Amino acid sequence: MKNRLHDIRAEEARKEKAILVGMAPATPPSDGANTLDELASLADTAGAEIVGRVVQRHRKIDPSTFIGKGKIEELRRACEQAGADLVVFDDELSPAQLRNLEKAAGARIIDRTELVLDIFAKRAKTREAMIQVEKAQLEYLLPRLTRMWVHLSRLGGGIGTRGPGETQLEVDRRRIREKLAVLKKKLSSIDTEREIQSKKRRSVFNICIVGYTNVGKSTLFNRIAGSQVFTEDKLFATLDATTRRVFFPGFGKAVLTDTVGFIRKLPHGLVASFRATLQEVLEADALLHVADAAAPGVDGQVTTVEAVLQELGVSSTPTVLVFNKVDLVEDDAVLYGLRASYPGSVLTSAVTGQGVDELLERLRAEFGSWLREKKQAAAPG
Repeated sequence: MKNRLHDIRAEEARKEKAILVGMAPATPPSDGANTLDELASLADTAGAEIVGRVVQRHRKIDPSTFIGKGKIEELRRACEQAGADLVVFDDELSPAQLRNLEKAAGARIIDRTELVLDIFAKRAKTREAMIQVEKAQLEYLLPRLTRMWVHLSRLGGGIGTRGPGETQLEVDRRRIREKLAVLKKKLSSIDTEREIQSKKRRSVFNICIVGYTNVGKSTLFNRIAGSQVFTEDKLFATLDATTRRVFFPGFGKAVLTDTVGFIRKLPHGLVASFRATLQEVLEADALLHVADAAAPGVDGQVTTVEAVLQELGVSSTPTVLVFNKVDLVEDDAVLYGLRASYPGSVLTSAVTGQGVDELLERLRAEFGSWLREKKQAAAPG
């Protein structure tokens, strides 16, 4: 699994040539967002070179190959002409579809979920993130062992000796389940540690930064907290929740937390694995929802994040919507449109500092409301 992009991490000088495959929606998205553009960004983050795109406009999905026979032939020709050795599908494929497509197209096939998992594995730095990603990878791998078991020895820990009467596939499945049990136990221990830390912070105003990936959350975090958290113009530069204390004159200290970004079609396994990280969002007293003002699909970003927040059950948490990267917007009409469409939002540039003072004033207001509520709750009778 870790080598499914042909050892891109070890061979960054030689980028794999990839062709992207996606399904055309029945009606174009109102926000102009293109999911293949996002898939291209994901593939670029993983280290691939995009050499072509194939769009399936079929009315229904083929259960055996996902795309139709004619489109498979088009894909095979495109791979030959472009010299592509990797095909990336924008949707999750079943084990049978992956197997049939590789045979028919004559190229390695990966789906969106596997691509995102590869990026997360590359980006994970802390013990918690590494465990979370490995758990998601193994859960993805388990039903696909018939096709992929030869890669298992590269996952860490390796494959043990064959048990009496067991086939290699049965051994692999058993070892993965055993490894998953160990990882779940480790994550449970981390959850306990996080809960202890969380209890210590409940008496402090807790602000959590959420938003789409690569919208400048970490840069804004650094601007507000005066910190030096790693930032990069790539998807998922941040996987670990990072917390700093911030002082608001007249109110006191608050806690500011940066979190992993969201994307469309975020793999369910990752959402489940990163539940401890997302716990920071659940316990926040206020949210900073950051979107990219310069992105063509900014409305889609906002909608996607709002859907995730609603799924997490935090849609009632006081939220300040922040449109970041205004320094990259050349047409003022775009900014006027954002203010009109999203009343109460704040326009900022974490790079130049534009709008950050206004944002801090909004946070002070939320801090003040939180303090008043605490005083009222503590008042006798």
